[in-house]
Amino acid sequence: MADKKDSKTPGKVLIKKKEKKVESKPEKKKEKDKDEKIKKKAEKGPENQPEKDKDEMVKKKAEKSPENQPKNEDTPQGNGNVAEGAQGPGKEEEYELEPMELPPFEIIAGDRMNPIFFKFQFKNVEYSSGRNKTFLCYQVDIQGQAEADGLRGYLEDEHSGVHAEEAFFQQVLALYDTSLRYTVTWYTSSSPCAACSAKLVEILQNRKTLRLNIHCSRLFEWEEPEIQAGLQELVKAGCKLRMMRPLDFAYVWSTFVENEEDNFTPWEDCQDNYEYYDEKLCDILK
Repeated sequence: MADKKDSKTPGKVLIKKKEKKVESKPEKKKEKDKDEKIKKKAEKGPENQPEKDKDEMVKKKAEKSPENQPKNEDTPQGNGNVAEGAQGPGKEEEYELEPMELPPFEIIAGDRMNPIFFKFQFKNVEYSSGRNKTFLCYQVDIQGQAEADGLRGYLEDEHSGVHAEEAFFQQVLALYDTSLRYTVTWYTSSSPCAACSAKLVEILQNRKTLRLNIHCSRLFEWEEPEIQAGLQELVKAGCKLRMMRPLDFAYVWSTFVENEEDNFTPWEDCQDNYEYYDEKLCDILK
């Protein structure tokens, strides 16, 4: 009997081979190095160390803790004595600053002032913002000697020490001779404060042969009752007090300012501001 053959005609059989992924050498080397690092790290971990090494690590860590550190006798401990030197406050204390002594205030004196200072400080504006100094130009005539003598110059302050009015009698006219007659004329950037008015009253009462004339550019805090009372007492003591006119500003410019021979040019409203302050002063002194 003949063998039966497959009815299908035998054909070519295709075999698909599995492709091998070929890795580049650099990438293969990187992965190998990475595996080795992970392996070494795992070997060094605490869980892979022998028990003896673990105990030594725990012991070293305990020795380094703050509570096991040796105490220094010089270091402040609780309620113990504190070492000498700078000491900070406790938790419930506050810092206390020691008072610092400032150097004595210095009065600036001279013969002629800077023209910029004059134009700013002597300007008779109603609101004197930023003008925190008193400029005092003085002229003293002394009679009774063989030859008449005189003094002339200016002082300035910053209202943080002895005011210019009091400094004048300390630095310029400290000596007083009862046999001589003194005529003192001031041109000031503002009128005296209450304290200076009281001091000037005392000086005028003690120096009977001294006459004081004060010409003010502005009135200092003229609305305050104590200021008004001080000016009233000053006039009662014999002081002649009035406001500076435009002609007075021109005289100060030519006599007490480094003007470089330039003529004085009045600022805007110079006359009007004089009339404003003159009216206020008249109301105070009436």
